[in-house]
Formats: sequence, structure tokens, C-alpha cells
Amino acid sequence: MKEQLDRGKPVSFVPNGRSMEPMLDGGKDMIILSKPKGRLHLFDVALYYRRETDRYIVHRVVGFKKDGSYVMLGDNNIEREYGIRDEDIIGVVTNYYHKGSMRSVTSMRYRFYCNYRYYTRPLRLVYRRTRAGLSKRINKDD
Repeated sequence: MKEQLDRGKPVSFVPNGRSMEPMLDGGKDMIILSKPKGRLHLFDVALYYRRETDRYIVHRVVGFKKDGSYVMLGDNNIEREYGIRDEDIIGVVTNYYHKGSMRSVTSMRYRFYCNYRYYTRPLRLVYRRTRAGLSKRINKDD
């Protein structure tokens, strides 16, 4: 995959996992990657390699550190991931297929989705914590 990207050819594959839901349905939807042209931008979705866990991950750029590293976050995750550097980045998503239709990461609809997912994150955190607390109370009362 890396060799094909280095030659300037796009690569497509179906990622597993739930971290990018609802954008990507793990094991079903397909992403198309290209080699990044310079630094990634806010809300770009990238495939990168984590040496600590020996895993390939597809997450979104949600911030930048002063040392030049990226802050990454899956759309369905709570915890941010720090310390991702340019040399860890393998490819950046240019298009993706969701429920059988191709979507472009340059469309207005997609940009709206990115902003919505990022800026409503605090509300989703409160919702998850409240739901988890209620679940514990209900199970405790049984």
C-alpha cells in the first residue's frame, strides 16, 4: 500500500472498527487514500501507524501541537491521540464510500459534518456519561 501511494497512485480499502462511525461503517464502507501533499489540515482523515501498539489507524486531525505533531480523534471516540508525526502518516482520505455511494471530502455537506461532529463532541460526552450512570443505577437496583 505504501509503495503504491509513494508512486502517486490512490489506494482503496475497507477499514475495520467503529472509531470513525457514523462516517464509516467498519467492515462495510471503503476509503480512498492518496499520499499527503505536505502537512495535513484540520479535519483531514488519515491512515497512520502507531509503533507503540503496532496498529494502523484511521482517525481525523483535530489539532496541532507546538512540536509539529498532530492530535487525532476518531469520530466515535472520546479520547484524543497525541504524538502522531508526519512520518507516521501513510495516506490521507480523498473520497470514501458510505452505504454504497461515493462521498467527497471536499463537499460542503462533508465539511458541515466535520464541524458538527467536532463541535458537538462535548454534548455527546455528557450524553454518554449520563447514559452510563443511569445504566449503573438501573443494574444496581436490580
